[in-house]
Amino acid sequence: MLADITVMLNARDIFTNAVQQQMLESHIRAMVLRSITGEPLPEVDKSLFDEISAESMQLAEQVVNKLPTLPIEEAYLLSVHFEVAKDNHQ
Repeated sequence: MLADITVMLNARDIFTNAVQQQMLESHIRAMVLRSITGEPLPEVDKSLFDEISAESMQLAEQVVNKLPTLPIEEAYLLSVHFEVAKDNHQ
């Protein structure tokens, strides 16, 4: 899954630095574990993510949809990783 995410991001000229990559990997491991165990996320206030770009949210939704047992709220949390990585080139 991490390799797929890297390919997806790199195709859009989005690259993580070492710290961002470590955080992303940790989050993905936790997401996969939640998809297996069914552990729910705490309630997510979607309004906190209003400044996340549509591109980052769409990428996150693509990843979350690969794990059909996860709620879509996972995408909100994951999108932050992508949004932050986009700033590496600006």
